[in-house]
Amino acid sequence: MLAGFVVIAGLILAQPANAQSEAPKDTLKRVEQQLQTGKQRQQQLERQSQALQTELDTLRGRLIALADQARGQEQTLDQLEDSLTALEGEERERSAGLDAERQQIATLLAALQRLARIPPEAALARPESPVDTLRSALLLRDAVPALKARADALSQALTALADTRGKLVDQRAKALAARVALTEKQDEMNRLIARREELSRQTEEERVQVGQRMADLSGQATDLRQLMERIEAERRAAIEAAARREAERREAERKEAAKREAEKREAERRLAAQKEAERKEAERKLAELRAAEQKIADQKAAEEKRAKDEAAREAARERELAAKSPDGPPAVSGMVLPAAGKLTTRFGEADRYGATSRGVTVQTRAGAAVVAPRGGTIVFAGPFKGYGLILIVEHGNGYHSLIAGLGRIETAVGRKVASGEPLAVMPPDGNPDLYFELRRNGQPINPQRGFGAPEGKGQG
Repeated sequence: MLAGFVVIAGLILAQPANAQSEAPKDTLKRVEQQLQTGKQRQQQLERQSQALQTELDTLRGRLIALADQARGQEQTLDQLEDSLTALEGEERERSAGLDAERQQIATLLAALQRLARIPPEAALARPESPVDTLRSALLLRDAVPALKARADALSQALTALADTRGKLVDQRAKALAARVALTEKQDEMNRLIARREELSRQTEEERVQVGQRMADLSGQATDLRQLMERIEAERRAAIEAAARREAERREAERKEAAKREAEKREAERRLAAQKEAERKEAERKLAELRAAEQKIADQKAAEEKRAKDEAAREAARERELAAKSPDGPPAVSGMVLPAAGKLTTRFGEADRYGATSRGVTVQTRAGAAVVAPRGGTIVFAGPFKGYGLILIVEHGNGYHSLIAGLGRIETAVGRKVASGEPLAVMPPDGNPDLYFELRRNGQPINPQRGFGAPEGKGQG
């Protein structure tokens, strides 16, 4: 809004003096044209300002980098100057020492030269005693090697002094190069700082011009007030129109909500009617189900009666067969055991492995015949896991016989057998054990109570 205010004020300032006498339509047209021109100029100024700011940022970055480099050059120069000071001190010390050593050696050489120029005859004629003359000769003989050693040391010191002076020359050259590089960096920094100040001054001048323009625009507040009043009137009209549209929208929403509420109540009524119909249908199906269950119960009772009658008839036949075959397999509670022999483990006792037996174990003769304990149908015949060869006979009314420990099976699955009919043969050697288990509805029962035993796990 502030930007639009500034642009409009600038357009009003740009109007000529006779603009107030123009027709409103022509004035509006001219103002729109000037407004478009002003927008383009404003965009151009914004682009220029961004470019100047970018250049200023770049200059700042370069100045920072140059300042870091200058600090590095200054530190290097300081180090070089410290090194030069140390080398110059070392040179002075070496030179002073060499001068002193040189004077001592010169004195000794002069004395030696004087002694060397005295002929032997003159030495004999000297007023000193022979002992003193001999002592002088000995001293000269000892001084010559020491003098040579000091001369050699002096030569080495001179060489070291020459090396020190060479290093000093190199360090001075490096210091001079560092000073030149530092001067160049400082000159470049000064140029960049001048450029930065120039750009900043241009930007500041632009800000001053914009501020002056804003000050001039503030003098046209009266015309702008009229314009703002018209804008405010249009805004109020727009708000009133929006309020009317909002009221119409709310009324439409209210009607739509009332419609949806009516549809909801109608749907609930239909749902209630549907649930009532479903309830009645469920009651009808429940009655039918109960009738069917009663019918099934009646049928089951009739079947059980028939099974009991059949069992009674089968028991009579078995007794009749047992009476006809007095030498057949032994009977327990009227039931024929699968094989003749000694009953070694009863139902519920611990077997040879210490587990509770769920059947009976009969010790038979080798090769003894194994017969059906009661008439039924062979449902399994063959090896099974750790039991060896086994037979399972279904007798009806939920009864099954499991016979294990067989040596050979002489029947097949699906074959119907009668009570006492041979089914298998025990192993042909030793005293084999036959295991016999009687189940009703999947639960083991005591075979010694026969097929009339109650359901469940009885204990014998």
